[in-house]
Amino acid sequence: MQKKHLEKSIFKKIIDGDLPSEKVFENDQLIAIKDIAPVAPVHLLIIPKKCIESIQVMQPEDLPLLQEVVSVAQTLAKEHGVANGYRLLTNSGTDAGQTVFHLHFHLIGGKILGPMG
Repeated sequence: MQKKHLEKSIFKKIIDGDLPSEKVFENDQLIAIKDIAPVAPVHLLIIPKKCIESIQVMQPEDLPLLQEVVSVAQTLAKEHGVANGYRLLTNSGTDAGQTVFHLHFHLIGGKILGPMG
């Protein structure tokens, strides 16, 4: 089990308006911003406003957020010209490379993406 990260995450600070970001989408449940260290021409972060540490600890009542994330990802992919091919991923836990312990999804595209691993 992961240890709880009690301090306010960078994403919570962005959601609360305490830190600036380049917002590309927002509704009652999600915010999407441009990644500050993109790995591809299009690298967006889709972030639930509800503080959930990772996908592994989502509760049944949180699962509709996944449907919303996918719907927003499809729309953003079209708007940013990558609907022909993109990657949508999340890291869960430090072993997977998670460094911000607030659930978020990377939408990455705009170039040929090689194999993962």
